[in-house]
Amino acid sequence: MTSKKLTLSLLTASAVLGTTSFAEEVTLDPIVVSSDFRAKKLSETTNSVTVIGEDKIYDKTSQAFVEVLATTPNVNFTSGASKAKYIQIRGIGERSQFANPINPSVGLIVDGIDLSNATLGASLFDMKQIEILRGPQGTTFGANGLAGVVSVQSNEPTKETQGHVETTIGNYNTKAFGAAIGGTLVEDTLIGRVSVYKNDSDGFMKNSFLNRDDTNNIDELNVKSQLRWFVSDKHVIDLNLLHANVDNGYDAFTFDNSRTSHADQAGKDTQRTNAFALKSTYDFDTMKLISTLSHSKSNMTYSYDEDWSYVGEFDASLFPYSSFDQYNRDKKQTDIDIRLVSSEDGRIFNDMTDWTVGVYYKDNKENFNRNYTFLAAPFFSKYDTTTKAIYAQLDTHVNDKVTVITGARVEKWKADYSDSDNFIIDTDEVLVGGKVGLTYQENADRLYYATLSRGYKPGGVNPDNTLIDAARRYKTETLWNIDLGVNSSYFDHTLTSRINLFYGKRKDQQVKSSVVTVRANGSTDFTDYLANAARGTYYGAEAEVDYQANDALHLYATLGLLNATFDEYVDPNPSSLNVNGRTPAQSPKYQYTIGFDYMLSDAFVLKTNVFGKDSYYFSNRHNEKAKSYTLLNASIEYMYNDFTISVWGKNLTDESYQVRGFGTFGNNPGNGYATELYTQQGDPRTFGFTVGYDF
Repeated sequence: MTSKKLTLSLLTASAVLGTTSFAEEVTLDPIVVSSDFRAKKLSETTNSVTVIGEDKIYDKTSQAFVEVLATTPNVNFTSGASKAKYIQIRGIGERSQFANPINPSVGLIVDGIDLSNATLGASLFDMKQIEILRGPQGTTFGANGLAGVVSVQSNEPTKETQGHVETTIGNYNTKAFGAAIGGTLVEDTLIGRVSVYKNDSDGFMKNSFLNRDDTNNIDELNVKSQLRWFVSDKHVIDLNLLHANVDNGYDAFTFDNSRTSHADQAGKDTQRTNAFALKSTYDFDTMKLISTLSHSKSNMTYSYDEDWSYVGEFDASLFPYSSFDQYNRDKKQTDIDIRLVSSEDGRIFNDMTDWTVGVYYKDNKENFNRNYTFLAAPFFSKYDTTTKAIYAQLDTHVNDKVTVITGARVEKWKADYSDSDNFIIDTDEVLVGGKVGLTYQENADRLYYATLSRGYKPGGVNPDNTLIDAARRYKTETLWNIDLGVNSSYFDHTLTSRINLFYGKRKDQQVKSSVVTVRANGSTDFTDYLANAARGTYYGAEAEVDYQANDALHLYATLGLLNATFDEYVDPNPSSLNVNGRTPAQSPKYQYTIGFDYMLSDAFVLKTNVFGKDSYYFSNRHNEKAKSYTLLNASIEYMYNDFTISVWGKNLTDESYQVRGFGTFGNNPGNGYATELYTQQGDPRTFGFTVGYDF
């Protein structure tokens, strides 16, 4: 990235909608969304999409990837780990993973590599943009896209030699360093790019027993490389390599919900991933043959001190206990996708219809073992799934203004599960998804669209043998969703907006629940499971507005509104809590961001924004809620030649908020194991500076 390009990027600070230059030679360079079969300008997309551009990622590279996603409309997250790692879109998504194998509700694709169940492997450094697609993506992505898909694209290699170096220093002993460089390797034949990013922080917890302030630390290394081979004028091959080594600590819960732990066995939250994606694009003039092969191998460990205390902290008469729980998961996944995508010269039906047809194969293998104080022996399980799919989409241009979109995907899903308790389940079913859409391009500044889509999420298995038979397995969930939207531009493109209304019906809704058992000493044992406990309805809106008021001032705002309810809830392990008609967990009724960027001088830019979120239920098993909160963030950026210095602050008012909660159980022998709410706290006030150099 040249200095000029970086300056323009920083000054525009366009959160989601467009890019407008402050330079004298003003040019319109609209954001392109490439997650669908055909790349389109953001203003031409026909579903609810948010794009986080490079300019919005610049001062966030050391932040949690998932938390940055959650600043967009109707995207939420949970932590319960070293940092946020589970994504929900419109209230749909996982909140945690223990012994259960999980089929994701929200897909995460990083440079063509599926990291849906391995989000710690995603880094924000050297990113071009993040595309967040809300609603079922059954035609394009299949089973991983029930709630939506997050597609991440790194900066691509260029023919000219370009590089970027940055370092970040902040409170809580935060230190980060990144470097990226790319250019021509073989003239007119091979270009490449490589980036390395190391991020370290002590975290926000102190452990008074171990006398440490880094038991919930961040220790992350992310390495990416890309090669682009121009085989011929018609043939291009891209290779992406990814290495992630995450060695975070996990020590986040306390009896008083403070940031001071007493645990004598601090846990770990680690992930080691090696992956690649190989993509071949051959142009036949009338169509393109696009073939993709990706493979990833991830080893993950999640462990914690279950009693949150140390041996000897409580008198024996209070019946204290000591317990450590560890979950080890090894995953291997291979994806093959081969598709034909027509060009303009290859349209069919009287040159009216663009078409796409493809086949897909996925093989996923997961080996798991649990080491737990209260188990007589380690628990082992094996979960293998294979997917074979065919899909097709037609985009029929009825005239210059009207386009009809029809798409369908059929998957053959097979899953084999076995464990050390001799529990064996084989699943074999056919899954169908698709969409029908209509777009109306009124003029160059306004596009209307309506889309009906069907998504699906495969069923699965609950491994704990203490569950009743009815709770040992659950079925596939389906979702019918309607999106109605309008993309508009006003005042010579200085004001742009995207407004989307949605409505959805969930059938055989998969709901995470748990059985709470009181041990003989009064402490609590949890058995979590998934069940088709409900039917549900949701509706709401997503709105994004971007306004370039003048050469110095840029304003933007986003809003997500969500009303979700259980229409019918019948749990195989019924409790005294009736949640019929209630809002599901992780479904805040509103989220918003309001911000501006102001050019103080030719070299200084002030950026500030306010992010707010409504309260929401932590779980479907109890009525405890996360409190609503508002966060204030700001930065001042200084640009000189090829250098950029950013002084930034997050949560400047030091707002207290929660990112995970467990309720209606007792874990504290000091108060007789009384039932309480236990929460993991969100990030406190953080500040620091980032220095970047581009060449």
